[in-house]
Amino acid sequence: MGKLTVGWIGMGRMGYPMAERLVKAGYSLKIWNRTKSKAEPLAEKGATLVDSPADLAGVDVLCTMVSTGKDVEALYFGERGVLTGDKTPGIFIDFSSIGVDHSAQLREQLSARGAQFLCSPVSGNGKCVKAGKLSSVVSGPQEVYDTVKYIIEAIAVNGVSYVGDGELARFCKIAHNVMLGVVTQNLAEITVLAEKAGVSRYAFLDFMNNSVMGSIFTRYKTNAFVNLDWTTTFTPALLRKDLDLGLAAGRELNVAMPVTAATREALQAHFGAASLQGDPEAYLEKDFAAMIETVGLASGLTLESEDKPYATGLEVPGA
Repeated sequence: MGKLTVGWIGMGRMGYPMAERLVKAGYSLKIWNRTKSKAEPLAEKGATLVDSPADLAGVDVLCTMVSTGKDVEALYFGERGVLTGDKTPGIFIDFSSIGVDHSAQLREQLSARGAQFLCSPVSGNGKCVKAGKLSSVVSGPQEVYDTVKYIIEAIAVNGVSYVGDGELARFCKIAHNVMLGVVTQNLAEITVLAEKAGVSRYAFLDFMNNSVMGSIFTRYKTNAFVNLDWTTTFTPALLRKDLDLGLAAGRELNVAMPVTAATREALQAHFGAASLQGDPEAYLEKDFAAMIETVGLASGLTLESEDKPYATGLEVPGA
């Protein structure tokens, strides 16, 4: 089978480098973004920029990478949405992190139009995409996955896991982001503990990264923790949304999640502590790793940058 024509919506911190990988892989890519200027650089690299989502109705595969389920729904069915005309892409792949119920609703609506739907949420940030460290979990009809898996593999170079039909990938992604919050909160707590005992954050986190408890994530967040670099990869609000989704799923499936609940409340304290900043709203748009500053404040410690760069493991060769 030749390469399918692909449409892409979403040029944010994740969406742009993901779509860029498809352009570099030689796909005929049509793109749209609410803020046109964010999409224009990719058009200069070979993608075709269209005027509205409706202009993507004729592609074989339509991909979305946006913030919420409401965004996905509006892009599909809203004013000048992809499905407002007579044409319908045969396959939809949603890379966004959205709720299970909303995803099931979208699947039903797309099925009524004769289209197939794959959930393909991802693990990683924009730097992971560029470094080839992004991974994805996918659910939906097996035969549809087999048809387009090479598209997903071109983006999620680090690995693609097919977990079954329906919305199962959504549960996996929710569980993943629950762990993201829990690990980050605990890593912040033990790092502050070590610092109050007299160990630099650099030295402590270097030890952790080289231990059996280290991971791609702990290594690439170390530079942020050490140097208080809150360049945004994921906001506290998005993490709070995912923790709430996890707790809701736990209630529905009768799974006790006390550690998740405690993490959710610890994160809420970060929203309160933002009021101590000069511009609370701007502070809450910074990276969620700034949670360590709230842990520090609760421990009687005002953190300062150690001004000591740490290799993230996400450096792009030749960049």
